[in-house]
Amino acid sequence: MDPTAARVVLYSREGCHLCESARALVAAESAAVGASWTEIDVASDPVLEAEHGDYVPVVFVDGVRRGIFTIDPVRLRRALAATPPETR
Repeated sequence: MDPTAARVVLYSREGCHLCESARALVAAESAAVGASWTEIDVASDPVLEAEHGDYVPVVFVDGVRRGIFTIDPVRLRRALAATPPETR
């Protein structure tokens, strides 16, 4: 999936326990509002590896970073409740 097509993008890394928690949260909150989401392993791309390194998970909603490390569910819900830019 093209990350620009998804409303929520989760950058993660294999073996990251915080990423596992973030994945569950993103999946649940996205499903609750019918938002598309995708997960990208930063180790899959040298540019992402250089940009994020061990600073994962990172969550973007509509292209705006909304969380890093421990994702705040309230902040994520608020971002998802906002009208996506392409429909404003």
